[in-house]
Amino acid sequence: MRHRQIGRKLGRVKGQRTALIRSLLTALILHEKIETTEAKAKTLKPKIEKLMTYAKRGTLADKQRLMKHLYNNQIVVRKMIRVLGTRYKDRTGGYVRVVKKGYRAGDNAPVSVIEFV
Repeated sequence: MRHRQIGRKLGRVKGQRTALIRSLLTALILHEKIETTEAKAKTLKPKIEKLMTYAKRGTLADKQRLMKHLYNNQIVVRKMIRVLGTRYKDRTGGYVRVVKKGYRAGDNAPVSVIEFV
């Protein structure tokens, strides 16, 4: 039973799931808009919101925390702090939105677009 279990399994084991989420986070930060399935987008939203809170503060500890979550990718962390962190400095939350797009042609999976506001 899944009583009080938070999160989606996305049809993967834990290691593959964390790698997928980290790569989606990296792609979202670099491109600021990605198209993915609805379940993946809904899983991604709270994680990017939390990372944006770290990027807004921008202390050394926050940089290290972002490096931990984003595969030690300095380019992504730098963009997160310098570009996105300053852009949303006055915003208290709601940095990304998930917009339903339709259904994928191959397997009829619901597709959404997740983008920064």
